[in-house]
Amino acid sequence: MRWDLLIRGGTVVGPAGAGRADVAIVAGRIGEVAPELAGDAAETIDATGCHVLPGVVDPHVHFNDPGRSEWEGFASGSTAFAAGGGTLFVDMPLNASPPTLDAASFDAKLAAAQGAARTDFALWGGLVPGNVDRLPELAARGVAGFKAFMSGSGIGDFQAADDATLWQGMKLAGELGLPVLVHAENDALTAALARDAVAAGRTGIRDYLASRPVVAEVEAIRRAITLAADAGCPLHVVHVSSGTGVAAVVEARARGVDVTCETCPHYLVLTEDDVERIGAAAKCAPPLRPAAVQAALLAEIATKVDALAGMDPAAAGPQWGALHKLLLKAKVDPHAIMRLVTARDAAQAALMLRWLKGEEIEVAAPVAAAASKVDPDVMKAAMKAFRKRLKFARLDAESRLGVRPTTTGKKAEIDAMIAPSDYPRSVWEALVAAGRLRSEGGGFYALVDEIDPDA
Repeated sequence: MRWDLLIRGGTVVGPAGAGRADVAIVAGRIGEVAPELAGDAAETIDATGCHVLPGVVDPHVHFNDPGRSEWEGFASGSTAFAAGGGTLFVDMPLNASPPTLDAASFDAKLAAAQGAARTDFALWGGLVPGNVDRLPELAARGVAGFKAFMSGSGIGDFQAADDATLWQGMKLAGELGLPVLVHAENDALTAALARDAVAAGRTGIRDYLASRPVVAEVEAIRRAITLAADAGCPLHVVHVSSGTGVAAVVEARARGVDVTCETCPHYLVLTEDDVERIGAAAKCAPPLRPAAVQAALLAEIATKVDALAGMDPAAAGPQWGALHKLLLKAKVDPHAIMRLVTARDAAQAALMLRWLKGEEIEVAAPVAAAASKVDPDVMKAAMKAFRKRLKFARLDAESRLGVRPTTTGKKAEIDAMIAPSDYPRSVWEALVAAGRLRSEGGGFYALVDEIDPDA
């Protein structure tokens, strides 16, 4: 027999254990595994003294290409992946700029990956409000399925899917024969808990952990299962952090629902007690859990399901890491800042970092043109949100929470802040054009008049 590749004499690790054997490869596939295989090959590798393991397949990576390769693109990400034994990764749709939401953005990402990836790869498409009708074109391009967030993604141009979008997308995905993946956390609950904590001045890392309880994950998982079962769509729940969450999937599978789930290594080896020790690098969503929750998770995946783990790497530029460190040192919850600066605004993050270090920041010219069609009621609501946040920032000036101070005398007076991300940029441009706000550059705005009778 003539093989393409023979790996001889290694300790082969397989389902039955480890033992000395040869591995034969033909046409890119394993042809046979056995001791002292007969035949020769176009290439032979002497693996004596080495372990031969199956390649890692990771269904969950974020490689930021195209558009944010300075964080980590296909070249560096796939190189590290290959060095760790990876052979196939599936890249998530949200970190590219633009996100993978239609055929054009898929083509851009594919071109970036083909030119740089060092291993095999596949791509997930995205499911967001407004792109349900684009799912067929993504399926035709070859996506592995569609990823949706049930809570904020942290990426401004990858919005969370409301229940209607999720259900409609699931129905179409089911017809296309593709799964929908969900980041499962109850957004209304986590957002309310976060707002209450910030309003009460509870902005430490333990407060962040408390703002994303297990019940928020479990409720969202059960809701996604209900929608997927009705829509006839395969469902995959990513990075489950609790045994109760896994149990919800197991129970649904027992009823015949086509649902799977994955967890991540950090949920299996780290607990909430590690967050303060490690710092911002251990901050994630869903967050690390108490030891008892971790034990229940380990028990569920060890006894009731075939475990699937995704690494979920999502690198960011150095300015984000430095920003997190500064905020933690100041005992300010970094998540509060990150909600104000979306991940697509790396330049704005760098600007904030300079400000946090006490540097002077140039004031850019006011916005030249504003949106021509903005509902006056929306503008009024946005002004109320802006003034409410500015009022809170003044009460808590020491935290410098998303605001920019001007130093006058010994105490900093806060006169500008980043516009709340609940409203699009067009609303803030319209308020500038209407003379209600002025642009301070870098995403900062200030009141034109302190007294605003319409707000």
